[in-house]
Amino acid sequence: MCLPLTAVPSGVKPKVEWCEMELMVWNGILTAFLGLLGWSLREKSAEVQRLGILLNRTREEIAKEYVTKSEVHTDINRVLDRLDRLEKKIDDFMKEQRSAIS
Repeated sequence: MCLPLTAVPSGVKPKVEWCEMELMVWNGILTAFLGLLGWSLREKSAEVQRLGILLNRTREEIAKEYVTKSEVHTDINRVLDRLDRLEKKIDDFMKEQRSAIS
């Protein structure tokens, strides 16, 4: 632990070299720690951004591949209308055949 300069008696040369070295070591350790922390946070931020882009692309692809409820409803109504017309034609045909036999 470094003593403050006021605690050193006058006429004695203070040993600041050891204190300076200790401070330099702590500065180096803290700088390395903060550098690694900053690098880690930057990497995580980039990964979150990349995942956000992939999620948006996935949402766009799903919208292209699947149909909406209204589209399905419209298509089913078209099929049912055609089946109703076919049923009517079969009924008319059956009536014609019965009347031809009778």
